[in-house]
Amino acid sequence: MAEARSGLAPYRAVLGSRLRAQRAYPLSFATDLFSAFLIGLVEFGEMYVIFHNVPQLGGLDLTAMLLLFGLSNTSFAIADMLVGHVDTLPTYIRMGQLDAFYLRPQPLLLQLAISDIQLRRVARITVAAVVLGFGIARNDIDWTPTHVALFIFTLLSGIAIFAGLFICAAGVQFFLIDGSELTNAFTYGGSYASMQPTSVFPTPMKLIFGFLIPVAFTSYLPTIALLDLPGPALLPSWLAWASPLAALWVWAAALGMWRVGTRHYQGGGG
Repeated sequence: MAEARSGLAPYRAVLGSRLRAQRAYPLSFATDLFSAFLIGLVEFGEMYVIFHNVPQLGGLDLTAMLLLFGLSNTSFAIADMLVGHVDTLPTYIRMGQLDAFYLRPQPLLLQLAISDIQLRRVARITVAAVVLGFGIARNDIDWTPTHVALFIFTLLSGIAIFAGLFICAAGVQFFLIDGSELTNAFTYGGSYASMQPTSVFPTPMKLIFGFLIPVAFTSYLPTIALLDLPGPALLPSWLAWASPLAALWVWAAALGMWRVGTRHYQGGGG
């Protein structure tokens, strides 16, 4: 136990210094929090306007949208806070700063994960969690032990899926360097897709966001399962229980891409 605590000490020290540095300038910190809070509100406002003006979209009404948005955004916002900053990897590579991480005895990926955790992202998590709470309260869900287990599996798997997408995108950056806009299409684009009813997508997009980039498992499939809705032919509601398998698939791809990327990296040349 003592060895485990001593092994975690460097990570706690780095993480603590990052968090203290962000709170050192209260006005700047408050501005960042407010900006993140507005981003969460704007995203919710967009979905609210859409569902407020149509009776149903993809078989879901306004109250179901609250659950859909809450599940999606809560999972994504937590994953974004934990590992979303790994998308700064191209900057480290271009500046030659990544080599300094290699000199330390800790795993590279874990170092990057704690290198720049932003407290301002708590504001976005708060917005998503409040909407999720309203979604739970407003929808008539029979909270059997099965549904409670599904809800817990969904949140944990959703966080894992989005975190895996961030890691996969970071692994690709070893080859692209300036391709963050491309990888953002799969990370932030995947988040946006998860806030929509997957049933409205054409078949190719159902396959992409249902199985290749399985963001449907973070929100849409659990939503229709909790509300006892059937779902489309390619994505029946019972697939919601396969969310841990979707998370395993994403992480297998992410760790494989990360391994290939780190082996490809030859140093900053400085």
